[in-house]
Amino acid sequence: MSSAPPKNPPPRDSDEGSLRIYLREIAQTALLTRSEEIALAKRIRKGDASARTHMIQANLRLVVKIAHDYANLGMPIEDLISEGNIGLMKAVERFDPHRGVKLSTYAAWWIKQSIKRALANQSKTIRLPVHVVDKLSRIRKVAVKMADVLGREPTDEELSEEMGIPRHKISQLKTVSLRPSSLDAPVGDDDRAAFGEIVADESALDPSEMLRDKALRKDVLEILEELDERERAILVARFGLDGEKPLTLEVIGKKFKVTRERIRQIQNLALRKIRAMLQQQDIPTRHSDEEAFDETHAADPSFGPSQ
Repeated sequence: MSSAPPKNPPPRDSDEGSLRIYLREIAQTALLTRSEEIALAKRIRKGDASARTHMIQANLRLVVKIAHDYANLGMPIEDLISEGNIGLMKAVERFDPHRGVKLSTYAAWWIKQSIKRALANQSKTIRLPVHVVDKLSRIRKVAVKMADVLGREPTDEELSEEMGIPRHKISQLKTVSLRPSSLDAPVGDDDRAAFGEIVADESALDPSEMLRDKALRKDVLEILEELDERERAILVARFGLDGEKPLTLEVIGKKFKVTRERIRQIQNLALRKIRAMLQQQDIPTRHSDEEAFDETHAADPSFGPSQ
């Protein structure tokens, strides 16, 4: 069955205004009532391409809503929306209103699966299991809610207590989410080093833990001298290595005149460099990959068809 594809968001290199135009365009198609869904589904089963297009376009806002739940996990929002649109098209083709499930409920499963697969497969060299992508999305949602309540970014310890996930797993999952899409991707402001040159096994001792461990801090302080001046200054401020109170990402960002997300990226890049250097010095490991990712993820069986 073929028909015109749904409207897709502008390419990632388009300006933000183009995305707003796309959102306004898809909002022009009214949401469907239950009876309209049933009528369109019947026409689609008879091969009506215009009915298929109408049903897809009436649900593009659902894709945007779900795509935002997976933002900041390694793909631009425009790409997430495009992947979600693919899932929506599959859902529309398979939707059977007689199963007693609303299209939005049924389509949500397909949209999420499409987005999660894209996130998991975005790198040919570093692949994230779908269940890890799912956990990252959950962590982000909880962190946003807690930030609204606390008035600040929650710590890993607070996220751990709220979600019932060990603190070291929270830290490792957040580190994974910041990986570049390829081992050959340039890192650092001068783009001279590739990620493959500094990436370390996730089982390596977490250097952020070492910065808090007085017995091991001396080793890390020596390695800090190998970092560039800005990376070193950010870690010193973030972990209070100069004896002062540790500063938040936002405060450090204002000091360097960049966003707190940029400070987080530089911080994690510096920690990865430290981890690589620690491995070269045969510093013993503390956590294993199995410990970090031992929870499994299963799709909701209530409306998740097999693919």
